[in-house]
Amino acid sequence: MSKIGFAEIWPVVHGERRALLEDLRGLEPEAWHTPSWCPGWDVHDVLAHLIDSAKTTRLGFIRRMLAAGFDFDRDNARGVAQEKMNDPKLTLASLASVLDATATPPANPATRLVEAFVHGEDIRGPLGLARSYSAGQVAHALEYQLKTSVKMGGGKEKATGWRLVASDTNFNHGSGPEVAGPVLSLLLAVSGRPVAREDFSGPGAADFVAQLRNR
Repeated sequence: MSKIGFAEIWPVVHGERRALLEDLRGLEPEAWHTPSWCPGWDVHDVLAHLIDSAKTTRLGFIRRMLAAGFDFDRDNARGVAQEKMNDPKLTLASLASVLDATATPPANPATRLVEAFVHGEDIRGPLGLARSYSAGQVAHALEYQLKTSVKMGGGKEKATGWRLVASDTNFNHGSGPEVAGPVLSLLLAVSGRPVAREDFSGPGAADFVAQLRNR
């Protein structure tokens, strides 16, 4: 796939922020405590993280890393604590204030897509909310994840030994037993999120899902 830059990415990210805002406007108070697909966080925590990320500049990120001793988990926890209000409606209002923000840590532009799609599903999946994403844009996020080590938040190792084929866009990666499925399901799988066996087909599907669940 061709490289993608911020000029193409920001409209997508801004659209995803708006869609998430609308999806969460009518959420019942107790639903905010639903465990998300991001381990250790509920849906309110994930929302706070998205707001924190939307406010983080390149220079600010460097300063934060220094303060956190280059511990990403510690920095993320601090960011969530800062942006998570006692009333989730106030946190949602904070999301509304950063819908068009273009601040970003010093990272590949595709990381903004990964965050928008994966964290969007971290929230929507457990709540039973559906969202139709652009398969082509999700493919850009998947391509980045497949080049990035799990230690750095990617999914390179999870895909090793498999040929991943998207059933809804022109995307394939790797070699080995074929695993076919919607590009969003492939992205979630290599990003360590829950996936269903029925989402995939091909001779490698059953073993691929089993491997993910055993890790």
